[in-house]
Amino acid sequence: MKLNFAVLRLLFSVLFFALAWSAPAHAELVPGKQHTLISPAQPTETGKNIEVLEFFSYACPHCNDLEPVLNPWAKKLPKDVTFRRLPAVFSDVYMIYARIFYTAEAMGMLDKLHPAIFNAVHVQRIDLSKEKTLLEWVAKQGVDSQKFSAMYASFSVISKAQRAKQLTRSFAITGVPSMAVEGKYLTSPSQAGGNEQLLPVLDDLINKARQERGGKS
Repeated sequence: MKLNFAVLRLLFSVLFFALAWSAPAHAELVPGKQHTLISPAQPTETGKNIEVLEFFSYACPHCNDLEPVLNPWAKKLPKDVTFRRLPAVFSDVYMIYARIFYTAEAMGMLDKLHPAIFNAVHVQRIDLSKEKTLLEWVAKQGVDSQKFSAMYASFSVISKAQRAKQLTRSFAITGVPSMAVEGKYLTSPSQAGGNEQLLPVLDDLINKARQERGGKS
């Protein structure tokens, strides 16, 4: 019995979708394509957990664009993964924004101020790299500007910012945002193909790091 054209087309469609369903969800990771290898690999600071480290800067518009995509993903990470932010330092201006980050962190106000700083810099166009402007803005956020100023100038904050500068070099970071997984793998939205495309690449790198530890993906 001969099959008519409509039946053949239906069979081919079923076969196509079956093959597509069985194909891997993500493309195979290829060093130099979606990510690069960090050489030498860098130590992590998350103990037994897999570390995902975001190198960013409040001065970077691309980091601001990534925030609404990255934040929901970071909140749903498995228990064996720890997400951290580290302000990259390439110049004096980046150093200022690194000190702002560590000041907010030291004062226990990072959750409140982190999105507000991005908004101030990239939406309101406020130049927070000028200390007078920064302290005026901080006061408007309901923060004690004198305490903020003292912490901003403290040895601990300046030391952390200097450490961030060293790590920016150690990880060979040339632009932000950049994401380091387990101190071994480096990727970015531009390398992954976009902000949304970055997330599955990060998921795959986390799974790779987990498998290398002998865990289940």
